[in-house]
Amino acid sequence: MSKASTFASSALHRGICTALGLPVVAASLMNSMSVLAQPAAVEEVVVTGSLRTQYLVDESTLSSKFTASLRDTPQSITLLSQAMLEDRSVMTLDDALRNVPGITLNAGEMKWMGNGPSIRGFASRNDMYIDGIRDMGMYGRDPFNVEAVEVLMGPSSIAFGRGSTGGVINQSSKKPFDEELRSFHFNVGNANTLRATADINQPLTDRANFRLNLMAHEGEVPGRTAVENSRYGIAPSLSLDLGDATSLTLNYLHQNSEGTADYGLPWVGSAPAPVDRDTYYGFDNDWMDNTADVFSAILDHRLNDTFILNAQLRYADYDRSNRTTEATVAANVDSTTPPGNITAQRLIYGSDGSEGVLQGQINLRADFTTGGFSHTLVTGLELSRESADTTFSFAGINRWTTDVTAPVPTTSLLNPVGGVFHGWVPLRLRSEATSETQGLFVLDTIELHEQWQLLLGLRWDRFETDYEEWRFSEAGDQTETNHYLTVDKEPSYRAALVYKPVDDGTLYLGWGTSFNPATESVTQIDSGRGMSAPNVRLQPQENESVELGLKWSLLNGGMLLDASIFQIEKTGAYVSDPSRPGSNMEGGIQKVEGGSITINGSVGQIMQVMVGYTRLNGETKNSLTGATGLMDNVPENSFNFWLNWTASSKLSMGAGARYVGERHWGTTKRVDSYWSADAMAKYRYSENIGFRLNVVNLTNEYYIDQLHSWHLSPGAGRSIIFAVDFDY
Repeated sequence: MSKASTFASSALHRGICTALGLPVVAASLMNSMSVLAQPAAVEEVVVTGSLRTQYLVDESTLSSKFTASLRDTPQSITLLSQAMLEDRSVMTLDDALRNVPGITLNAGEMKWMGNGPSIRGFASRNDMYIDGIRDMGMYGRDPFNVEAVEVLMGPSSIAFGRGSTGGVINQSSKKPFDEELRSFHFNVGNANTLRATADINQPLTDRANFRLNLMAHEGEVPGRTAVENSRYGIAPSLSLDLGDATSLTLNYLHQNSEGTADYGLPWVGSAPAPVDRDTYYGFDNDWMDNTADVFSAILDHRLNDTFILNAQLRYADYDRSNRTTEATVAANVDSTTPPGNITAQRLIYGSDGSEGVLQGQINLRADFTTGGFSHTLVTGLELSRESADTTFSFAGINRWTTDVTAPVPTTSLLNPVGGVFHGWVPLRLRSEATSETQGLFVLDTIELHEQWQLLLGLRWDRFETDYEEWRFSEAGDQTETNHYLTVDKEPSYRAALVYKPVDDGTLYLGWGTSFNPATESVTQIDSGRGMSAPNVRLQPQENESVELGLKWSLLNGGMLLDASIFQIEKTGAYVSDPSRPGSNMEGGIQKVEGGSITINGSVGQIMQVMVGYTRLNGETKNSLTGATGLMDNVPENSFNFWLNWTASSKLSMGAGARYVGERHWGTTKRVDSYWSADAMAKYRYSENIGFRLNVVNLTNEYYIDQLHSWHLSPGAGRSIIFAVDFDY
């Protein structure tokens, strides 16, 4: 066994022991504290909160910024509740996002790790949030401490600042409440999958509640047995009532992941390599290791009947280390070449780095009437400082210059040889970057009439980035030093007109803008890719969205229909400058036109359902050359369906399917459409004990899940998970 494998196994053993042991200790501790703090015994445990039991939840997880119900918010929003996540046996954020039509996943590149979603055709890996604050780290997020995942479609810079071209993804953390909860879940499955989670909530006094979530997970990717992952997580939180009008919530998230770095399969010509899903081109001593530590404090205070104050402070630190092998095939090889005659070249990327963020937000809500109109006014101030310190190493054939840096053995396309790589992966870049943001916004919802509302919003951001890099030759000599300082000052706007013909229905017309600076994220720029004076001094890319939508409550409020048509256009998109190789200029247009429909909720007491369909037409245009094409990784059609049927008081069953249409990359590359089906059965053995069986990718469909211009990641094969649930 390699050193990396031994390390991962020992780490996993520690994590599993943590998850199995800590719940027992924590439960005992909570019971002891309960005896001291609550003299009266609790006769019955009632878990409140529709997020735990219902698919349809009408309240946004971002209520400090969006004051209306989801039904009355003039924007397409998909909320995945904890009940939905548990029924689908969701174990990663990517698993959750696959339930949202209109979201596709991008594969990692060079030193990028973690989640890489695109929303409505636009990359959104910098648009992920925890409780409304940007979660900038490069790590694969586990939802063990997530109450709900909320996806806001379309530009949302008015509330979040830079980015959000296609939308944003917010993870709502589990928060303490005033009832006892003991919930333990133990999972075992194929591909050597073991998982344990614990969710413990305990009132300490009449004014203090404590909650603890724990997770340990290990396993392989079904169908890709060479790819292993182990992780564990700890998330304590404490809520305090500081008076009748003030509450404070403190929470901490620690997640550590170790495993195999995997860049999947190469392209051969314009198609994925014609190889089995299990084909692995890496080496036995490839690895990835990342840690996220996120501290948060949230203060809510009602000043009087008019004003409500919400303040948040976040400090987060993200550490990572990885070495990844990528297989490529020469461009002059196409699908007519016999696969047995094709040789795969291999490149190795290595990176060690640390990112951190300190951010504060203050939102003030005011409800008042003036001039005969009712107003709900939200104003906010955001201050943040993000930093990154990283190294980048590389070995193999430089794809741009064809120079060989620290040679890496080639291998057969059909039968790759792994083993341990003993070669040298020389340091090529070290960089430091800091970004500072100051943002101020105001958002007013005006009730013009009992059936008409007008929403107007304005935001201003100042975004400054300071970047310094040191480049090295293969021999280790420093060859270049660069330092760049950029400052962008950008406004963002939002407007919407809302009409409610009846209490159960909402029609709206919305418009919004957002922007993407050239140095949008330190987690992107600290690789040094594209960092040159011409590139960093480009003007921000501007985005504009128009959306016409309908939201309607059905079946006495048990179900919500959400339908919209929309257009998002990015102007000033960066394209290659023909007069300066390696540099970009603002000469592109990216436009997505489409429509979506989602139905979510319950049919009586026996059925819960979530159905969604999205159609996207994404096109690009280079205004310099006049060339047009399709946007990368944008399926024209995507569909998702899930139904949970309660057969009896003890038995419920679920089934669903997902369809993703044909996708393209560049002018020639494409992957086929696919269908995937899932199934679930739950049996309640007693009041406190239940059993659950999930089968994901029921037919073992072989499909391409994540795309990149240089490689692709196949979707996991059939996954069979059996769970035992204990709830008290």
